[in-house]
Amino acid sequence: MNSIPAITGWHWLKQGAGLFRKQPAALTTLLFANILISIGISAVPLLGPMVAVVLIPSFSMAFMKACLMIENGERVTPGVLLTGFRKPVLPELCKVGLIYLGVSLLMALLMRFAVDPGFWEQMARQGREGGQPQVAASDLFGMFAVFGLDVIILMSLCFAAPLTYWQKMTPGKAIFYSFFAVLRSARVFIVLLLAWFAIFLGICMVITLLLGASNMTRVVIMWLIFLFVLLLQCAMYAGYRQIFGKPQDGGVNLAK
Repeated sequence: MNSIPAITGWHWLKQGAGLFRKQPAALTTLLFANILISIGISAVPLLGPMVAVVLIPSFSMAFMKACLMIENGERVTPGVLLTGFRKPVLPELCKVGLIYLGVSLLMALLMRFAVDPGFWEQMARQGREGGQPQVAASDLFGMFAVFGLDVIILMSLCFAAPLTYWQKMTPGKAIFYSFFAVLRSARVFIVLLLAWFAIFLGICMVITLLLGASNMTRVVIMWLIFLFVLLLQCAMYAGYRQIFGKPQDGGVNLAK
C-alpha cells in the first residue's frame, strides 16, 4: 500500500469508464437486478431494511467480480449476482455488512440531533407545492456535515468486501486494511470523487439547458445517476487492483 499520486484518482475513473464501455448492458442489468432484490428485501416489515444493509458487501462483490471478468475478457453472466452469496464467504461478508448497519444507524442518530425534524417537513412541502423552502442555515450545514461524514466512512470501508472475498481476510482485518489503504490514498480518493461529481454535475447542467425543467429532464438525470453509480463501482475495482493487485480466483492471503 505505497503512497500513490493524487492524479491516480482520475486514472481510476478513466479505467472504470473503460471497463463499463466493454459490457455496458451486462453491468446495467446487474445494477438493476441488485436494486430490485434490495427493494424486495427492504419491503419485508421490520427487519427487511436492516437485512438489505447487511447484504451490501455481498451485493457489491457482484460488481467487483464482473469487473474482473471484463478485464479477463470473459462474458458477464447472471450467475455473477450470486458471487457474494455463496458459502463459506457469505457469513464473513455479512459480518462486514454489520459494520455498514452500525454506520447507518449512527448516521441516522447523528442526523436526528443535527437537523431539526421540521427541516424535512419543509423540504417535503417544497417538493409538493414548489417555492423556496424556509429552512435554517444550521440545519443545512448539519445535513451536509452528516452526509459528508457518512461518505467518508463508507469510502473507508470500500475495500473490506473484496479483501474478505479475494484475500480471505477476516472481516476485522479486512476493515483495518481497507481503512488504512483509503487513509494513505486520501488525496487519490478526493480527486476521484471530485472528478466524478464534476462530470456528473456538468452533464446534468447541459441536459437541463437543452431540455429545460421538464419530466423528461428528470427521467434522463435519473438514468444518469444509475450510470454514474456504475462508473464509480468500476473505478473502485480499478483502485483495488492498483493497491492490492489483480484478484486471483481462489484468492491470495496477505497474511502469508
